[in-house]
Amino acid sequence: MANIAMRGLNKLLKITFLLSILVTFSNAGAFASSEESEGGKTDYIMEHIKDAHDWHLATIGHTHVTIPLPIILYSQEKGLDIFMSSNFYDEHHNHVAYNGYQLNSHGKIEALDGNSFLDISITKNTASLLISAILLFAIFLSVAKRYKQAPNTAPKGLQSFIEPIILFVRDDIAIPNLGEKKHAKFMPYLLTVFFFIWINNLMGLLPGAANLTGNISVTFVLAVFTLIITNVNGNKHYWGHIFNMPGLPKVLLPIMVPIEIIGIFTKPFALMVRLFANITAGHIIILSIIGLIFIFGSSLTGIISVPFATAMNFLELLVAFIQAYVFTLLSAIFIGQAVADDH
Repeated sequence: MANIAMRGLNKLLKITFLLSILVTFSNAGAFASSEESEGGKTDYIMEHIKDAHDWHLATIGHTHVTIPLPIILYSQEKGLDIFMSSNFYDEHHNHVAYNGYQLNSHGKIEALDGNSFLDISITKNTASLLISAILLFAIFLSVAKRYKQAPNTAPKGLQSFIEPIILFVRDDIAIPNLGEKKHAKFMPYLLTVFFFIWINNLMGLLPGAANLTGNISVTFVLAVFTLIITNVNGNKHYWGHIFNMPGLPKVLLPIMVPIEIIGIFTKPFALMVRLFANITAGHIIILSIIGLIFIFGSSLTGIISVPFATAMNFLELLVAFIQAYVFTLLSAIFIGQAVADDH
C-alpha cells in the first residue's frame, strides 16, 4: 500500500509540475499579446482577476479567442432582452452599442437612454460557478453510487482519492471543534464549503479560467452562510455570553455587549476578506512576475522570471488547499463556539 501511495504521489507531482509550467507559459503568451491590445499590461492583469460578460481565453496576434455569454436584461420600458455578449463587439473587437445598451470602460452594461434596468446576465464567474457545481455533483454522485453498490469493499478509483479528504475534514476539523455528538449535523456544510473552495481555487489556476474565489461577492456569500448557520444554531450559553457575560461587572455591560455584537459580524467578515485577498494576491503576483519579462524586454529577465513564476504556481496549488482548509476550520470553530454546552 505504501508503494502504491508513493507511485501515486510521484505521478501527481509530475502532473502538477507540467501543469505549472503550462500555466506559466500560457500566462506569458497572453501577457505578450496584451502589449498590442488596448489598455496594455495593467489592463491584462485586471481583466484576468475581475468578472466579465464574456470568457476571454487567449489573444493570438490581433484575434481574440473568447466565449460569448448570455446577456439577460430587464427594464420596465423595454421588457426582457436576451442576447449574446458578442453583440457588444465588432469584427475588430471594439466596443459597440446594441439594442440600446453598451459596455462602459469598466466592463459594465449601461443603457444609452440612462434608464435603470435589472442585469441578471451570465457572467464569467457565474459560468464558472455553474461548471464547478456540475463538477461537484458529478464527483460526489459517482462516489456515493460506489458506496451504495459496494458498501463493504475497499475504496478504489475516485472514491479512494475523495474518502481520505472526507475523513480529514471529519477527524481534523469537525470533531475537534464540534464534538463527537454534534459534528455530524454540520458535516454536509463543512464538506460542501471545503470542496467548493478547493476545486474553484484549483480551477482558477488553469489558463484562461475565471477567478471565482477571488471575487469578493462569492466570498461574501460563503461568509454569510457561516454567519447564518452559527447564529441560528447558537444555544442559550452562546447568546448568554453575548448579552449577559456571567462574572462581568454590570457597569461594563453597556460597553461589552456592543463589542460582542460587533464580533458576531467581524468573524465572518474576516473569513470573507482572507479568502478574497489571498486568492487575488496570488494571481496578481504571478502575472506581475511574468510581466517583468516584457517590461524590461530582456531575455535575462525571462530566465529569472519563468522559474520564479513556476514556483509561485506550485505555491498557489498549496494555497488553494490551505485556504479551503482555513475557511472550513474557522467556520467549524465559530459554529462550535455557538453550540458548545458551556463557555
